[in-house]
Order: sequence, then C-alpha cells, then structure tokens
Amino acid sequence: MGVFDTDGSEATGHEQVVFCQDRATGLKAIIGIYSTALGPALGGTRFYPYESEEAALADVLKLSRGMAYKNALAGLDLGGGKAVIWGDPVRDKSEALLRAYGRFVESLRGRYYTACDVGTYVPDMDVVSRETRYVTGRSVQNGGAGDSSVLTAWGVFQGMRAAAEHTWGSPSLSGRTVGIAGLGKVGKYLAGHLLTDGATVVATDVNPLALEWARTTHPEIELVADTQALITSDIDVYAPCALGGALNDDTVPALRARVVAGGANNQLAHPGIGKRLQDDGILYIPDYLLNAGGVIQVADEIQGFDFERAKLRATGIFDTTRRILQLAGDEGVPPAVAADRLAERRMAEVGRLRSIYLS
Repeated sequence: MGVFDTDGSEATGHEQVVFCQDRATGLKAIIGIYSTALGPALGGTRFYPYESEEAALADVLKLSRGMAYKNALAGLDLGGGKAVIWGDPVRDKSEALLRAYGRFVESLRGRYYTACDVGTYVPDMDVVSRETRYVTGRSVQNGGAGDSSVLTAWGVFQGMRAAAEHTWGSPSLSGRTVGIAGLGKVGKYLAGHLLTDGATVVATDVNPLALEWARTTHPEIELVADTQALITSDIDVYAPCALGGALNDDTVPALRARVVAGGANNQLAHPGIGKRLQDDGILYIPDYLLNAGGVIQVADEIQGFDFERAKLRATGIFDTTRRILQLAGDEGVPPAVAADRLAERRMAEVGRLRSIYLS
C-alpha cells in the first residue's frame, strides 16, 4: 500500500511511513520505506534539528526514495528506506533515546534495516543494536563493518576515475585539480585517494576542526574560504561532499569545473539542474551512484562482513559509471536520467520475480 494524500490520491509512491514517538526519552522519529521490491529496505538514520515536522517528513521521503534507487543501481537485493530523528544530536542524543528508536525499528520485523547518516555514528548503531537485530554500521568489535565512509569515499573515487576517462581519455586524476566541498566523514578519505593518484586538491569546510585536520595531515591541500571561492577557482572536478542542494541556480552558473562528482546526497536542488549542467557542458555523475560504496559496505554486514568482498563490489562503481555514461550518450539524456532508468528497470524486472509462486 502506498502513502496517500488527505484527498485519497497517491502522493509519494512510498510503501510505508512510520511516525515514532517516546515522550520519556524525547524521541521523535520518522521511518520511510519507499520500496521493498528488491528486498528489505536499507538506509541510514539522520539525527538533525529540523525546523518543523513537515521539514523532517519531506527529508525522509526524499532520502528513502533515493536509497531505493541507490541500492538498485548498486546491484543489491535490498529496497530503499531512511529514517530521521528530529532533534539536536549534541543536546538530545542519549542511550535511552537511541534504544527507544531501536524498539521501533524492531517493530517493523525486518522490513527496514538502519545504519549511520548525518548526526549518527558507529557507536550509536551499537546502542541501537541492543534493541533490534535490524541494524548495520556497527563497530567491528560488535560484529559490524565499522565506518562506512571508508568505502563511500572509495566508490566516489572510482566513479570519478570513470568520469575522467570519459572526459579526458584516462581513468586517472593525475595532473587534474579537484575541489572538495566538505572534509568530513567522506571528504577526508576522498582527498587521500586523490592525492595518492597524483591530483591537486583544493578544499573548504565550515568546520574549523576539519580544516585543522587538513593542515596537519595533508598540508599540500590548498584551503579556500568558502564554497563560492572553491567553485569559481580553476578546478577540473567539483566534489560536493557535505549536505544536499549543492548544485542550484546560483552555484551552477559560477561553476568552472568540467566534471561534478561528489559524495553528498541530493546534490541537485531541483530536476532542471541536471539539464542545465548538460547544456553548460558539465558532466554530472549522479550522487546516488557515486556514494553507494557506504551502503555496499553496511549491506555486506547483513551476511557477515568481509571487507575485501565489500571493497571489490564498491570498486564496481567504476564499471557502473561507464555503463551509465554509455547509456546517456546512446539515448541522448543526462547521466542522471540514464541512472534513474537503469535503477527503475532493475526494480521492475527483478522485483517482478517475487510474484512467481513458491510453495
């Protein structure tokens, strides 16, 4: 059953949306399940101080839909889901709140597996797992995969290599300048891969601790004041690795890069931005294709985590990016449209197999 508007019309295509509240701990959460056509829905839990419940709901609906496409494109037998906890993670997060949230996840009986996202970390998933079996992204000590940012960054790097091959004829960033917006969980690992590959890295971050990390660990990274300074500098590749909406009506006209390939979710402020990038001759690699390494890592945890197996699968993002760029060229559409079509095709074709009766 889908999610419906008050007038009875189907609004979002989601299978299920669950509102969770526990007054004693202060928990207010929403779990969105977009699709279980390919298997149980998998997606992280975002802990964020939304301005309103409406804003939290809008975010979880968008993010859970994105996870369905991401998991399908990554070749996983998993559907798409996401959860948000409405609150300030610094002020409101507690063991009791996280365990209360785990109880709600458990109540879905495996329709939804959770993991880390903005505002939640590996130790948080360890706490959640004390109340539910359906949690990934746990620490290695607790049988989990650890920090999923490791393979998220690796996957972004692989997709970026494919984009470089498509644009400049070589699957390497050596000699290219890459601008990274956000040196957090994913950006810092991505910077390391790029520097090893011979790229020049320019970066910015609003967090002083992230900037200090760059100065101490990689003094060769050139730091600039803000994102505006980054996108207007002489870069070949722009890698948004912070929050969504990085590509909008203000930033795209100022962008000097030939390629956009980053780890942030929901980079396009609205669907028309993809066409604008194409018209401007800028190659945009869909975010949910590039950042699938993290979900590949935590998904592997469900069957008993093996890092090398997960890394090999995340390395496949290189070939998937190649395939999407080929499809986009053949059909004369932006890569984002080609990626959507490929994900939708897999959800329809493989999802249909569940209708075959097994006694």
